[in-house]
Amino acid sequence: MPDTKEAAALDAHGIELIKALTVEAAEPSILLVATDGLSQGLPVNVPVAFDRKSQAFKSVKALIDEFRQAPDRRKGTATVETLASFIALIERHKDENSAIFGKTSYPDPKLTAVIDYDKEGVAARNRSHRIVYAFPLTEEFKSWVAGNAKPMEQEVFAAFLEEHAAELAAPTDGEVSEYERLFKEKMATPSEVVALSRHLEVFVAARAKQGIRLQTGERVVEFAEEHQNAKGESIVVPGVFMVSVPAFVDGDAVRLPARLRYRVTGSKVVWFYQLYRWEFFLREQVGHDLRHASNETGLPAFEGSPEA
Repeated sequence: MPDTKEAAALDAHGIELIKALTVEAAEPSILLVATDGLSQGLPVNVPVAFDRKSQAFKSVKALIDEFRQAPDRRKGTATVETLASFIALIERHKDENSAIFGKTSYPDPKLTAVIDYDKEGVAARNRSHRIVYAFPLTEEFKSWVAGNAKPMEQEVFAAFLEEHAAELAAPTDGEVSEYERLFKEKMATPSEVVALSRHLEVFVAARAKQGIRLQTGERVVEFAEEHQNAKGESIVVPGVFMVSVPAFVDGDAVRLPARLRYRVTGSKVVWFYQLYRWEFFLREQVGHDLRHASNETGLPAFEGSPEA
């Protein structure tokens, strides 16, 4: 039989051995799982932790990412304010599989470049690095749209035309031919529209008698003189005029035909204008910008939105 000292040594060794086994059983083990044949886009081996206590496998990615000194991939969405910046930023980041998408309809037209986009025959990518140009509208364009078909008193309408005189455009021969035939109205030059606004200011205090249409396609409003400043009793009202205004910040001007209308109610005249198919012309401009971005960057362009 072992003596007392030997027995004590054996007991101590046994306790240490049991302790070591207990600690080993409680500690997780890092295992490398081979991914060959499981799926595309995976590394050769995936590290996982096996928790002996719970008998469960756990990912170690979150723990490893705590010590990451650089992102694992590019992701996020950059927002630009002009088409030129949209093109320049694409040029900075694009690769051979990048693509551009365009939502061309109002009220929220938008161009989206997906830098890490997919392509047939190439492993799927994350589609999470994007550049967006949301076509910020100019204040001038928003003002014309806000006043569209909105009745205005004579003084207010005259002031509106004066304020936006710089956005009136001389019609081309083609526009005169097309819109005079379409509307059966005479098209006005910018100077004629400005002259109309000034005549309206003179007749603010006058009493309207009637509105008549001439064979030339012009309309005439007759006024009864009630003050010294009026130099005549009628003014000629053109039926159509052209507006040329940049719809988007730092963008090209969009040409919009506008029909000029009035109503004689009692002794007052209410004025308003109607922008003809302005949403169509806006969509046309967005489509043009989509094609321009595609040509400048050499990337394919699609009308629509990319996958979420």
